[in-house]
Amino acid sequence: MAAQTKKDTPVNSSKDINVESLGQEHINLVFALGKEDFGLDINIVREIVRVPPFITRVPNAPNYIRGVINLRGTIVPVFDMELKVGMDSTALTEEARIVVLSVSDIMFGIIVNAVREVRTIYDAQLEAASKLSTTLEKRYVMWVAKPADGRLILLLDVSSLFDLDQILLEGE
Repeated sequence: MAAQTKKDTPVNSSKDINVESLGQEHINLVFALGKEDFGLDINIVREIVRVPPFITRVPNAPNYIRGVINLRGTIVPVFDMELKVGMDSTALTEEARIVVLSVSDIMFGIIVNAVREVRTIYDAQLEAASKLSTTLEKRYVMWVAKPADGRLILLLDVSSLFDLDQILLEGE
């Protein structure tokens, strides 16, 4: 019997099997707030823009609302994500960006300290956020991702973070 050669190897390599065993993939935009990494479903991200030198304040708005910007003719509310998730707000740096999101036809921006990457996270890398022991509002975090590089990425639930269900009801 002849030895199996490399070209006789089946198409499904062990790498393919490992990826399949990790479960469904989720593609997320990973960004920094303070010293933590957070993630959002890439499908709700419309664009990433530099923070303009001036954001128009909105009178009597909660402290986590930085104001509004004019984005090519569209007025977009901008939220300070650090304040929204219960962290202390830090000074903006050159790396700070506004991530413009669109959820249920509602467009808004969130200020983040830095955009890190677009990353694929698999079901096998996810752990329930209820196990978190942090001051961060747990109701805003759906999952904690544990990628192979050893970092932890907190995956945010944007609908509960901004109470979008309530906003949609008020708009009807």
